[in-house]
Amino acid sequence: MGSVRKRGKTWNAQVRISGWRSFTKSFKSKSDALCWIKALESNLKSTDMPKVNIGNITLKDLLQRYATEMSLHLKGSEVQIYVLKFYARHPISQIKLSDLTERHFEYLRDERLKQVKHGTVHAQLMLLKRVFRTAIYKWGYGIPKNPIEHLQLPPTHKSRKRRLASNEKKRLLSAACSQKNIYIAFIIEFAVETGMRRSEILKLRWRDIDFKNGFAFLFDTKNGEDRKVPLTKRCMRLLQKVPKSHEKIFPITANCLRLAWGRARAKAEIKDLRFHDLRHEAISRFFEMGMSVPEVALISGHKDVRQLLRYTHLNPTNIFKKYEDF
Repeated sequence: MGSVRKRGKTWNAQVRISGWRSFTKSFKSKSDALCWIKALESNLKSTDMPKVNIGNITLKDLLQRYATEMSLHLKGSEVQIYVLKFYARHPISQIKLSDLTERHFEYLRDERLKQVKHGTVHAQLMLLKRVFRTAIYKWGYGIPKNPIEHLQLPPTHKSRKRRLASNEKKRLLSAACSQKNIYIAFIIEFAVETGMRRSEILKLRWRDIDFKNGFAFLFDTKNGEDRKVPLTKRCMRLLQKVPKSHEKIFPITANCLRLAWGRARAKAEIKDLRFHDLRHEAISRFFEMGMSVPEVALISGHKDVRQLLRYTHLNPTNIFKKYEDF
């Protein structure tokens, strides 16, 4: 039911309906307050009753449920769960869902923009927006409005154009070979030759390689499909050098590779190069070899040609050399 109280020079309207959080708003006139109450009550009563009374449920509770019920079933869930846990530790997570407003997330957005890049903040807020949409439309939480739905988001990441410079691969491999872990140099060269994702490389087993015909078979990939990747002769020679001491070709964890990559990059004195940039490098090289879009997509696993072209940054010098054939 709705009620109106005069406080000073304004009229304070409040609506309480079972299953929903309470709503309050101030108006200059009593008639405006009564009209707002009538419209809101009509809207709430015509909307399906929420299955979950949000009561004392906090944002932390919601994030933890999403991580458990939704994120765990996704490929590459580690990153998403890491972000959800980060925000579950943030002070905003202690606020009740019934009290959260767009203003809270405006403050959160501005705070995070001082700490990380615009694209990172955009991606994380988009994740939080999906969390609220799931709570409202899938789980039936009594949240009448997604507080991030109309929040102004910072711009997304710009497409990276980073490729290996003239001697960077040689320096990387030299630095990797100096490490105790014998697999790092092999993995770096394998990534440049195949264009595979880090997760795909680390999942590869010896039984997935067809040495006779020169193919690698990838199963349960990021886009949900299996694929057959042709391997270069250099890649086949590389695999012959890798010790066969485990069912996996490269038996190390993603975190181990991340740390080793950082050490190798630092020792080689190379800046602004990510491991994923090796995939960009490989795909760009495939096009420079003269492969067609369908051929490269078959190797890389891209379903969307637009996404594939975002990964492609051709070297004008390499293209110019082809003029010599004409």
